[in-house]
Amino acid sequence: MRQTDTSPLDSRSRVLLKALIERYIADGQPVGSRALSRTSGLELSPATVRNVMSDLEEMGYISSPHTSAGRIPTARGYRFFVDALLTVQPMESAQVQKLQGQFPHDQPQRLVNSASHLLSDLTRFAGVVVAPRRESARIRQIEFVGLSENRILLIIVTESGDVQNRILFTRHAYSATDLMTAASYLNEHYAGLAFDEIRAHLQTELRRIRNDMGELMAGAIEASADVAGEATANYVISGETNLLDVEDLSSNMSRLRELFRLFEQRTGLMQLLDLSRRAQGVQIFIGNESGLSQLDVCSVVTAPYEVDGQVVGSVGVIGPTRMAYDRVIPIVDITAKLLSNALSSGS
Repeated sequence: MRQTDTSPLDSRSRVLLKALIERYIADGQPVGSRALSRTSGLELSPATVRNVMSDLEEMGYISSPHTSAGRIPTARGYRFFVDALLTVQPMESAQVQKLQGQFPHDQPQRLVNSASHLLSDLTRFAGVVVAPRRESARIRQIEFVGLSENRILLIIVTESGDVQNRILFTRHAYSATDLMTAASYLNEHYAGLAFDEIRAHLQTELRRIRNDMGELMAGAIEASADVAGEATANYVISGETNLLDVEDLSSNMSRLRELFRLFEQRTGLMQLLDLSRRAQGVQIFIGNESGLSQLDVCSVVTAPYEVDGQVVGSVGVIGPTRMAYDRVIPIVDITAKLLSNALSSGS
């Protein structure tokens, strides 16, 4: 989570740190003292700059790669830069109007998809949008299909028409008649109810159901909870392949594979994005601030969005720590506002 660095830095150190980070973000090369003495705007000798950089390195704001005499920012350096040194300019009204035209005022899911693609296209990183939480999915029909002695295919059809399959592993073997009987019981008693309602009713009724059949039905409801979770909390991610073109990430393919696995597994990233739903305005997680090891070399910039004044989700950009924060922050901020307006006007 965001942690404001209160360590004292004098004005000279601040100017040099800002100049170093801006130059590193621009070209990705370690910055040497001679280059800084020329571009910082301060009348300082390279020797003086070296001394200041040594102090900044000792305080943990910058580090020295083994392959170069220049320095690069650390996560702590980026944090201080974002909190204390960065000036973010709001987007011009003409740009905002152009972006506004890219939001279709119809189905909420299309709006969410459009926002995700827009974030990705504008930043050339990965864009992510947590979809508004919907009412818990309601069951229309459940079917069981025997696959082998202890493996059963559970087919779940929701009232919205979604079809989900889950594999159940059981201790007992069930005949085709048993499976049909269990499905008929569930469909007769629970069709039209949400999964959490079914679970609450079933807890009391399992005592009256044959023990082996109770195991089957309880297993079905537990598996169905996954479907309910997917229906009520989901996110759309776009532009993951853009990260393949980011040298800071693509130079370590094993780390990049871990990042893509994080996108597929969803749970960890969903928890991080849920934090931003409960926060005010733009939030920035730099490196290990996210609490997810897969994002140690990444930054996540997020902002919540609303429908009719109530926060229902968040938008964000995932990219390298070496990103142009002054560009990405207003893009995330305005996308959240535009999505809020589009969803509220269509609700």
